[in-house]
Amino acid sequence: MPITVFPAIDLKGGQVVRLAEGDMARATVYGDDPADQARKFAEAGADWLHVVDLDGAFAGRAVNAEAVEAILDAFPGKVELGGGIRDRAAIDRWLDLGVERVIIGTAALENPELVKEAARALPGRIVVGVDARDGFVATHGWADVSTVSIYDLADRFADAGVASLLFTDVGRDGLLKGCNVEATVALARHASIPVIASGGVASIADIEALTPHAVDGIEGVITGRALYDGRLDLAEAIRVARSEVKRG
Repeated sequence: MPITVFPAIDLKGGQVVRLAEGDMARATVYGDDPADQARKFAEAGADWLHVVDLDGAFAGRAVNAEAVEAILDAFPGKVELGGGIRDRAAIDRWLDLGVERVIIGTAALENPELVKEAARALPGRIVVGVDARDGFVATHGWADVSTVSIYDLADRFADAGVASLLFTDVGRDGLLKGCNVEATVALARHASIPVIASGGVASIADIEALTPHAVDGIEGVITGRALYDGRLDLAEAIRVARSEVKRG
């Protein structure tokens, strides 16, 4: 199967932004109309959209709900949403509003039973965020680093029915350093759950490097700043992601 390219819309104060290394003080604003950005990604051929409520990740609750709902209305494809989703009520609310999958990060570490129960009740709808600094899981909007390794976290949900693991190398996120392909593939080979790559995508070369590893369990790749800065063309990235597997 080809991998999926997930264009990202990160929300801060209702605006489309990208952070450097998850630092809220290092945000670059790319637009003030998230719904319009969602439409543009759809026009480029995106089937999926990756949306994060950055303010929500720090607050532990939805902060940019209005912007997320506008995106849901504007985007004809599927949306996965993360940021501040830490209880079952929040999960159910977003799924009822039309979100296809919710991403649980901090709560996956602090309340694993929530994830397991939700994944059992909602198969294919729960993604676990594996945000890492130097191989250890970062939480609370990446502000804190735990003593739990990314492999240990993956193992906790091996048989829970989780749809995917979203692996983000925080040290590369928003810096255009290139995706950490080696670490992502290593996690995918270790885990029994498909892995989505995130953090540092800089050019079409990253897409080309990841796509052959669909056989290792790489399900997709998230890209943000490279798209906004014009370093990566979304339509081309989608074409490569879909065709690479056929060639190889």
